[in-house]
Amino acid sequence: MDRYERINALHRLLKSARYPVTVGTLQEKLECSRATVYRDLAFLRDALMAPVEGDGEAGFRYQEDESDRFELPGLWLSSEELYALLASQHLLARTGGGVLSSVLAPLQQRIEGLLAAQAGVSSWPVDRVRVIPHRGRRFDEASFRAVASAVLERKQLAFDYRARSTDESTKRTVSPQRMTHYRDNWYLDAWDHGREGLRSFAVDRIYKARVVDTPARDVDDSEVEEQLGASYGIFSGPPKGWATIVFSAKAARWVADEHWHSRQQGRFLPDGRYELKVPYSVSRELLMDVLHYGSDAEIIEPAVLREQAKALLELALSNYEASR
Repeated sequence: MDRYERINALHRLLKSARYPVTVGTLQEKLECSRATVYRDLAFLRDALMAPVEGDGEAGFRYQEDESDRFELPGLWLSSEELYALLASQHLLARTGGGVLSSVLAPLQQRIEGLLAAQAGVSSWPVDRVRVIPHRGRRFDEASFRAVASAVLERKQLAFDYRARSTDESTKRTVSPQRMTHYRDNWYLDAWDHGREGLRSFAVDRIYKARVVDTPARDVDDSEVEEQLGASYGIFSGPPKGWATIVFSAKAARWVADEHWHSRQQGRFLPDGRYELKVPYSVSRELLMDVLHYGSDAEIIEPAVLREQAKALLELALSNYEASR
C-alpha cells in the first residue's frame, strides 16, 4: 500500500486499539518495514498532531482521553490546493523587507511547514517547485489600494481610465462589485454610473483612483455573473453567439484537456481532430487565443468571426512580406 493508505490504516489501528499495538503487529498490518512504521508514527505525531503515545517495546496507541476527539485531517493536497499554497508562499517571498513581509512572516513559515509535511521532508525545498508569473502588468500601487479599499468598504470609486484599445482617457465613477485575478492581472468588475451598466476595468489602466464617501450600489451576484462571466474572456457581456473552432489532431491532445469556458462543449472528430464550442460576446480575446495555435486551429463559425481571423492572418502575412 502507498503512504496515503498506510497513514489512514495506521490511524484506524491506533484509534480502535484498546491496548498498545506492537511494532511487529503494525508491520504485519501495514505490510511495511520496521523503519517505515517508525517514520509513519513520527509523521502522525509531529506533522498531524495525533495523540500518539508508547514506545517500541510496549507498543503504541492514542492517548485514551484524546482518541475520540482526534480525527485525521485531509492528508494530501489537490493540485488546486498545492497551487494556492505555492502561490501564497511565492507572493509572501516577493513582498521583500516591507511591513507586510514582517507581519506575515509567521504565516509564510506555517505554509512552508505544511508543504514540507505534505512532501514528507524536514524542510520545504523552495527551489524544487516553481510558480512562474506570466505576462503580468505593472500598475499604480496607490490606485490598486484605492480599488481594493472601495471593494471591501462598499464605497464608490472615482478614477481616470485609459482604455488599452483606443488609448482614450475618460473619467469614471463606479460602484465596485468584485476584483478578479485573471491570467496574472487584476480586473475590477463594477457598476459604471455614467454608462448605467456593468463593466470590467483593467486595474493597470486605472489612474488617480480615490474612494468616494458614498455607499456603493450592490448588484446581485447572479446578474454580475450573467453579464460578465457568461461569455468567453474577461471583457465579456451576454453571449452573442457560439464560436466553433476545430483543432488539428496534434493540437487536440492539449486542447481537449484545457478549460476555456464553464459552458464549453468539446468532442473528438473521427479523423482525430478536436471540435470546441464556446459562447462569446467580444471577439478580440477569443481571436488572440485561437490564433495562438497558428495553423493548428481553424474557426468554422460564425462566418463573421472566421472572416475576422482571416483578416488578422492576412495582415500578419503582409507584415512579413513587406519586410523582405
